[in-house]
Parts: sequence; C-alpha cells; structure tokens
Amino acid sequence: MRSALIFTNLALLVLFPIAWAAPLIRAGLLPLFKLNEISVLSGIQALWAEDILLAVLVSFLALVAPYAKTLTLAALHLGKLSDRHLPLIAWLGKLAMADVFLIALYVVVIKGIGVGRIEIAWGLYLFTACILASLAISLLTPRFAPRLASPSS
Repeated sequence: MRSALIFTNLALLVLFPIAWAAPLIRAGLLPLFKLNEISVLSGIQALWAEDILLAVLVSFLALVAPYAKTLTLAALHLGKLSDRHLPLIAWLGKLAMADVFLIALYVVVIKGIGVGRIEIAWGLYLFTACILASLAISLLTPRFAPRLASPSS
C-alpha cells in the first residue's frame, strides 16, 4: 500500500499540469458555430484580462495550493518530512480549491446555458480523477504516516 500511495501521488505531479491544460468542455454560442475548448488555464487566462486580483487568487487556490499539497505529501511519503507536518497538508488541502472549481463546472455543464451548446471533453475526466486521487491520498496518508519513511512497511 505504501508504494501505491507514493506512486499515485508522484503521478499527480505530472497529471495535474496535464489536466489543467486539457480541454474540460467545448462550448459554443450557437449549434452552427465552432465550439471553443475551455481549460483550467484558459479560464484563468481569461480572468487575467478582466480582474487581476481575482486571477491571482484563483491561480493560487486552483493551481499553487493543490500542487504544493502534492509536493508536501511526496516529501512526507519519501521521509523528507515527519508526520507532524500532516496539519500543514490538511491546511493546503483546504486551500486547494480545484475540487470546488470542478463542482461549479459540473453545475454549469449540467444546467447548461440557455443559448448554445456544451460538450464534456476528456480533460474533465482527467481533472476529476486527479482530484479524487488527491483526496484519497490525503485521507489514507495519516493511516500510514508513521510507517511511510521506513521501507519495511
């Protein structure tokens, strides 16, 4: 279980950036027009043009906090941090707003927009998998924290 936890968490260091750049949805104003692909990064990029303060906040909560949490978990798993850092990981997890962004996105997709068309793209599934894996790793880590640094477990 220890090695699966470590491998999955390290995989998130690669998969999160891919999920942020991947198309989450394709949206268009009218059915006849080409659909635009929307990703986490393109959404944040649009925010930079409109409201820099909000873009900084969303960037921190959707990108920096989840990645910092994943890096901190990796350090804990590899024995570079002790289990007394678990509260820091919990705090970073609360700041990581990617899951809230995902839920909001699902609500928009399910409700739809009055005029236009929305299609779910493959990135939404990858993003969902990353968030669920991160949540599972966070929940399982405290059970194994005292034993993570020792290779005998």
